[in-house]
Amino acid sequence: MTADLIVADSIPADVYNELTKTFAVFPLREDGVDVRIPESARASRFILAGSDEANNRRIGAEIIEQLPELELIANFGVGYDRIDTGAARARRIVVTNTPSVHEEEVADFAMGLLIATLREIPQADNFVRSGRWTKGSYPLSRGTLRGRKLGIVGLGRIGLAFARRAESFGLSIAYHNRRARSDVLYEYHSNVQSLGEAVDTLLISVPGGNATTRLIDGDILDRLGPDGVVINIARGSVMDEAALAKALRDRRILAAGLDVHASEPNVCQELLALPNVVLQPHIASGSIYTRQEMWRLAVDNLLAWRAGRGPINPVRETPWPVKSDPALNAAFEFNMRVDHA
Repeated sequence: MTADLIVADSIPADVYNELTKTFAVFPLREDGVDVRIPESARASRFILAGSDEANNRRIGAEIIEQLPELELIANFGVGYDRIDTGAARARRIVVTNTPSVHEEEVADFAMGLLIATLREIPQADNFVRSGRWTKGSYPLSRGTLRGRKLGIVGLGRIGLAFARRAESFGLSIAYHNRRARSDVLYEYHSNVQSLGEAVDTLLISVPGGNATTRLIDGDILDRLGPDGVVINIARGSVMDEAALAKALRDRRILAAGLDVHASEPNVCQELLALPNVVLQPHIASGSIYTRQEMWRLAVDNLLAWRAGRGPINPVRETPWPVKSDPALNAAFEFNMRVDHA
């Protein structure tokens, strides 16, 4: 049977079995960048790709060019920086992702990471486990939520979910986006420099990619001041890790909490040696419940397109709606209304 769905990365067995009920599936298991797709898979109309795991494959022009019938790339995850959206757009190929099913989980985790960073919860746990409590009390933590002003870099779905939680803890909130939102009353800053000057705590929740590479640098960290705290749940590339390590080591800021890293799973050695940073293995959305919902949405995007209803979650760079096909556009608009109701 000729394949019509290429699975680019490892997927759960139950998801694979479900896909085989509808698609002729080709698992793309070869190592290396210059992947030669066999003739039996060259007519594939779909790719299912992953985004968060370090060993997941990049879907670049070298793969896209081998698939003349390709119509849709369904990405598992909100971030889709492993997909060359420029190459896809040039071929009028739709790219989808899986937003709206994980933001509450990630926002919960981000709040937990902020509190753990400020109150030194992992360090205190190690203090108990290592037997040092028998020799004296754990020192009072300098960090606290009391009186903090929070700046959110990227007030999207996750940023808004986190802001709701932060408000319940009594934090004042400011934010930076590409443009101001009309549906919130939080203080808006048109650039990150201004935001860093106005707050002492930063939550980073922006997409990866060239536009945000090392967006948070030494200058931004210095603007937070000596009580500054930075929490990154976005992409490791957004943070200048060398500048962060220096700021933490020199005590120019108080602490940091990182769920993401620039070269995952390899963590910056300078950060590993510091006591005032909490390091996590990219697990903000890593609950069984949330991952099942994300896989369900990735598959639903494939099924919706195959059934002629259009994509459920096209990314902003994707060539959709298709002006030449009013029927598909109407189906797309209906799906979006249902999805966001």
